[in-house]
Amino acid sequence: MIQKAIHQSIAVKQSMLDNTDLILKIEQALSICIDTFRSGGKVLLCGNGGSAADAQHIAAELSGRFKYDRPPLFSEALHVNSSFVTAVANDYSFDQIFSRMTEAMGRKNDVLIALSTSGNSINVVNAVLKAQEIGMHTIGLTGEGGGQLKHLCEILINVPSHDTARIQEAHILIGHILCESIEQNLFPEQDGK
Repeated sequence: MIQKAIHQSIAVKQSMLDNTDLILKIEQALSICIDTFRSGGKVLLCGNGGSAADAQHIAAELSGRFKYDRPPLFSEALHVNSSFVTAVANDYSFDQIFSRMTEAMGRKNDVLIALSTSGNSINVVNAVLKAQEIGMHTIGLTGEGGGQLKHLCEILINVPSHDTARIQEAHILIGHILCESIEQNLFPEQDGK
């Protein structure tokens, strides 16, 4: 079973490597994030369950550091304030937790990265709709089909798999690629220190 899981993970990543359209979408997402940070904007992320953990992981790499010391970047996962999440879920609905925080934090030309392996998580979909209303850039990280996010996001990076675990592993790889490239582009003088 161990070897099977490793082989499956490698197969998904090899499929990504061979997919020039997917590579182009990652490059486009990278360009938007770099432009946003250069203009003083922020990158917000949202997802549920494992995707929430991935959103928080990526946000931490951007706001803290990835490979080397440099100034922090404004990036946050929208679920990290548990009092906010539980209050909004109780007073409105769980479907509104991310859209409400997007409305509070998001500004025109900021970025929302929406993670959903199915592409159909309603609270993530609602956050994308709110981000569009604000004038934010929207980047979706999904599985192969893309779900509802396929038709909503400015850029959809849909991992060529239907297996949730393999998709989430690929999402972290994509997140790390974005973090490393953003860091190198924004802080080239820090590289190697």
